[in-house]
Amino acid sequence: MANFSEAYKKTMGHEGDYVDDKDDAGGETYKGISRVYNPSWWGWGLIDEEKTKPDFPKNLDDYEELGVAVKDFYKDKYWDVNRLDEFPQDVAEEMFDTGVNMGVGRAARFLQTALNYMNRNGELFDELVVDGKIGPASLNAISKCEKDEDVLLAMLNTLQGQHYFNYMDKSPSQKKYARGWFRRVKYCACG
Repeated sequence: MANFSEAYKKTMGHEGDYVDDKDDAGGETYKGISRVYNPSWWGWGLIDEEKTKPDFPKNLDDYEELGVAVKDFYKDKYWDVNRLDEFPQDVAEEMFDTGVNMGVGRAARFLQTALNYMNRNGELFDELVVDGKIGPASLNAISKCEKDEDVLLAMLNTLQGQHYFNYMDKSPSQKKYARGWFRRVKYCACG
């Protein structure tokens, strides 16, 4: 069973504090939570209150209630939704970080795609429907590929990296984020 706190700590190493970058499609963000994509997150009310104070955004660093709000948000929206407690730790961490950066549905589709490629032409499990929803069939497929976890991680990272290239090709203004995005792509020595 994977541990959320370990994954959360690693992913937060990639996320910034408060940022309002006009070039970022997510707009105003705090610890990676985008106001554009998550306008109803209750932490925005706390942040908006703090904006009126002279030491904003530094004053957010010591706001304990806001820290709890962030962690609870990530557990609910990015961990539990893909049933990551039921994954091997390294795969759960990869899925969590990818989900945070590019959406839980995309992370799940990457996983399902990679597992289908690892399926030895249908010998291990029934081919997965690549629908972005983790259910019993996806969990079964993971268990059938456990001994090749390093290959699965390499495939997930390859799909992640290819997505970044495609996105930057479509939106060249996003190239300024390439270094940060590719720091999230973990390369493993497979073989």
